[in-house]
Amino acid sequence: MSMRTETDGDKSIIYLVDRIDSVNAEEVKKELSDFVDEHMGSEIILDADELKYISSAGLRVLMFINKKAGSSLTVRNVSMEVYEILDMTKFTSFLNIKKKMRSISIDGCEVIGKGAVGTVYRIDDDTIVKVYNNHCNLELIENEQNMAKQAFLMGIPTAISFDIVKVGDRYGSVFELLRAKTYNDLIIEHPEQIEENVRKYAEFIRQVHSIEVEKGQLPEAKDRFIRYLDDMKQFIPDDISIKLKEFFDTMPEDLHVVHGDIQMKNVMLSGDEPLLIDMDTLAVGDPIFDLMGLYVTYVLFNEDEPDNTEKFLGISSDTSDYIWENTFKFYYEGADKAETEEAMRKIIITGSVRFLHIICGMNVGRGDLKQIRIEHTISHLREQFAQ
Repeated sequence: MSMRTETDGDKSIIYLVDRIDSVNAEEVKKELSDFVDEHMGSEIILDADELKYISSAGLRVLMFINKKAGSSLTVRNVSMEVYEILDMTKFTSFLNIKKKMRSISIDGCEVIGKGAVGTVYRIDDDTIVKVYNNHCNLELIENEQNMAKQAFLMGIPTAISFDIVKVGDRYGSVFELLRAKTYNDLIIEHPEQIEENVRKYAEFIRQVHSIEVEKGQLPEAKDRFIRYLDDMKQFIPDDISIKLKEFFDTMPEDLHVVHGDIQMKNVMLSGDEPLLIDMDTLAVGDPIFDLMGLYVTYVLFNEDEPDNTEKFLGISSDTSDYIWENTFKFYYEGADKAETEEAMRKIIITGSVRFLHIICGMNVGRGDLKQIRIEHTISHLREQFAQ
């Protein structure tokens, strides 16, 4: 037999088919052994999507290949029937085995959020699924899931995905949130309570920022922004680029938690308990690395497209302005004028870099507005550095 193979970066993949039993075990063993020899040093993946059955002879082949490949071996897309055999024989205790994903449909499901990497749908009253865009690979999604689990153990209020699924040709993360709503939902459904809900939202952000972790537990947010600058050299004038590099390089170390995209659609309320979703940008740093995200969502995207928040959040420009202005006010309640002015300056600088990365590095947003947005954002940066 000859199994299909492919290379994906540092991963070498071979696709198992049909059955591995006493009839073909030796042939499969030789083909897998040769494959491992040819790709030694890379991560070896046995894709079992088309494997229907494995006998004791097939298990001996797996044991041999696992010993040969060592810790670099993964068996993925294992059907429930094959998984039960591997589990019963204790192979799951020493092999990295990943079950085949179940497939779900989002036909007719309500869209409750949309971001740069995916769209969130409500499957039923208790469950939501975040469906990732096509450019998001499984490794990124598993990293986000692991980050959420790590955050939960740190005491960060977060929703944890209990399953990764296939939605057509894309991946999705499923969350059980017990009839949860987002803060954005509350703003739309109860406009008369907007001040109360914005205040609670600002208090929750401060609660997240009060959590401090040990150095090295989470990446530093400023390092991500320095990488953004490297990605966008062609869009930022040299004099501004130099000032931005200095701005981030001279930021003092701060080990307090920041979410990275804490806008209202990423804060779910399960009962009265706020929970964070979208944990892929979790980091440590100055609070501005969260507040800048609000500035991007509620201000910069609306600047040259006044109906942007209406289209993507279901709220008017006036409501968007209210959320931004009052979240900032409530967050810095009690701070003196000099502190809030400096915070605003840093937010505008940091938010401008993030906005440029979204529209240039990620190509999100209307193409006909791209150049106008670049020019206006560079103008904002010049204005702040002139102060």
